[in-house]
Amino acid sequence: MALKKIIKSEGFRKILCRLGALYIRLVHFTGRWQVVRGETAATYWQQNKPFILCFWHGRLLMMPYCWDLRKQIHLLISHHRDGQLIANTVAGFGFAAISGSTSKGGAQALRTMVKTLKAGDWIAIAPDGPRGPRMRASDGIVSVARLAGVPIIPAAYSMNRGRILKSWDRFLIAWPFGQGVIVWGEPIEVPRDADTEMLETIRLHVEDSLNQITREADEMVRREPVEPGSTVDIIDTEAPIS
Repeated sequence: MALKKIIKSEGFRKILCRLGALYIRLVHFTGRWQVVRGETAATYWQQNKPFILCFWHGRLLMMPYCWDLRKQIHLLISHHRDGQLIANTVAGFGFAAISGSTSKGGAQALRTMVKTLKAGDWIAIAPDGPRGPRMRASDGIVSVARLAGVPIIPAAYSMNRGRILKSWDRFLIAWPFGQGVIVWGEPIEVPRDADTEMLETIRLHVEDSLNQITREADEMVRREPVEPGSTVDIIDTEAPIS
């Protein structure tokens, strides 16, 4: 019982988050990294034009190092305990958090994201949360982009040294001293007057583009690509949204 209390304590969780942030820094510092099409995002940063960064949940670990940390970014996370762990870990890299999910706080999160983008900041979303299936985009990210009038830009990372967990998202834990790559995709625009059919077409485009660059990243480091999950493979609604 004492051990369970320690594990669930706020102090222990803070230690875990700090250790997680230190590990991410270690992986980046000891790795050999290549960035592909980084000028795509750099153009928007230089012009102070906000966009939505999107990446699959399973490739979250090294996303802080794809970003220009001089630009304020807000990561969408769930109210779930795991979501808060993620938020506290990436906070050390300057990422703010927006809490919400499709089951709890979804409408408020949508309003907050649109307001944040219109104020000139950036947001990051893993569009295969909170239920999965992995590497299948939900329509929420397209709705945010339409309402805010900003593009979606996909990004992915991979590393030759690491382990793919058997979690629903096939989370990639990168190891130190490896060869890593960060791959950017092209901006995806969402017209403000897009109807339901067009929004679905764009959603599929986001999904396909993100899958394509994730596979590209894996192939560049000679890692076997992860396949998208089945569309009927839905997980618990309380799982993290990002």
